[in-house]
Amino acid sequence: MGRVLFAHGHLLRFDRKQLAIGKPYPPLATIVAAAHLRALGHEVALYDPMLDEDVGGFSTALARFRPTLVAIYDDVFNWFTKMCLGRMREAALRMVGEARASGARVVVAGHDAADAPEVYLAAGADYVVRGEGEQTLAELAARLDGPQAAAADDIPGLVFRQRGLPRRTAPRALLKDLDQLPLPAWDLVDVGRYRAFWRQRHGYFSLNVATTRGCPYLCNWCAKPVYGNTYHTRSPDHVVAELRLLRERYAPDHLWFCDDIFGLKARWLIPFAERVAAEGLATPFLCQTRADLMTEENVAALRRAGCAEAWLGVESGAQAVLDAMDKGITVAQVRGSVTRLRAAGIRIGFFLQFGYPGEGWLEIEMTRELLRELEPDDIGISVSYPLAGTKFHARVQERLGEKRNWRESDDLDPLFPGRFSRAFYRTLSRTVHAEFRTRRGWRALRDLARGHAPDGDRMRRLRGLAELPVWLAGQARLVPRTLRLGTRKV
Repeated sequence: MGRVLFAHGHLLRFDRKQLAIGKPYPPLATIVAAAHLRALGHEVALYDPMLDEDVGGFSTALARFRPTLVAIYDDVFNWFTKMCLGRMREAALRMVGEARASGARVVVAGHDAADAPEVYLAAGADYVVRGEGEQTLAELAARLDGPQAAAADDIPGLVFRQRGLPRRTAPRALLKDLDQLPLPAWDLVDVGRYRAFWRQRHGYFSLNVATTRGCPYLCNWCAKPVYGNTYHTRSPDHVVAELRLLRERYAPDHLWFCDDIFGLKARWLIPFAERVAAEGLATPFLCQTRADLMTEENVAALRRAGCAEAWLGVESGAQAVLDAMDKGITVAQVRGSVTRLRAAGIRIGFFLQFGYPGEGWLEIEMTRELLRELEPDDIGISVSYPLAGTKFHARVQERLGEKRNWRESDDLDPLFPGRFSRAFYRTLSRTVHAEFRTRRGWRALRDLARGHAPDGDRMRRLRGLAELPVWLAGQARLVPRTLRLGTRKV
């Protein structure tokens, strides 16, 4: 059997915003694929540059392991790989070139490679995987094993060059029974290094788990080049087995369930919560979900399973913008979900998105007013980003300029001419964040004045009062320019 070196191009230090947040996770999809190939008899290794300064250590990994096949395999469970950030692409392309120069065959899998396979083939990759990667990679590795590799032109899910032109094989059907895959190859990860980073930054240690693949909802800005609009789940027993392994080997203080939508089906979530509670495996966790799923029954099950924080894709406080996005939720559902989550003692995060076509100052203010009203515990802000293959991208494609990707996730460049400029959205993001933190600081000060204990959380929130000048200065810049210029680009 072959020797396969897995790697990926996502580095925390290549994204200033994510480095400041400081919550890195191991490349989960990568180690699932590695576990699958190892179960089939291949010798596997992992080069994980997440916490490195650059990918300079890749050449050492090549020399030490001497692979016959190198798989640059992105963690498709991480949202930022969908954004195809420029610095991450450059890192991956550098590794492709070095792997090819070492004499190994090179295969690339991930969102960016699926969207732009020609870029990776031009850099020296032999194959690009489209769609779900484990089975395609396993068939390819078996075909390439040995001194006389057989042709791979009948393996579904590949792109490669033939007579100088890209050739795509038939699409691969998605794996419906996820329990067929082994548990991730956690032993390949330097977990101690992640633990040290988390403990130093946050005082606790978190690991990531995926219970599902895909999302059946039709938000028209969300790219799904790997799993499409499907939704496949691991069984509760399979997930609980992984939770037990993580507890026994690595003892994380916290988990991130990195599913696009965690616990979409009550008939899965409730038995899962019961199993976790019965086995004493409940660990505080963060998940991403939807406002319309936060029924009393589901919220109770989340809490029973250990949910400490739920992030909702709120996007906008303007119903017209949500409808234009095909989001499928209402502002009223957002309000109801916040009430139920807060009553259960679950922290609430809002994903917010500015700059969607049709959004003006009125809609922006409606979003800000909803934020003031509902007072979530945390927020994440972005600018509408046209991802290849989406309806949103098709809608604005003719207006896209030469720049098609952000270099880092704090770029906030709209990429297409819209209502407002990049400078406006940068100011808006800073101002909304500053107002949010200032208001949290005022609430913490009020709590202390009422005799509440000065615990760590309140003391941290108090620091938000220092953001008051940023909020006021930003608001002073935003409002007069907006009112003066109306709907013209500023």
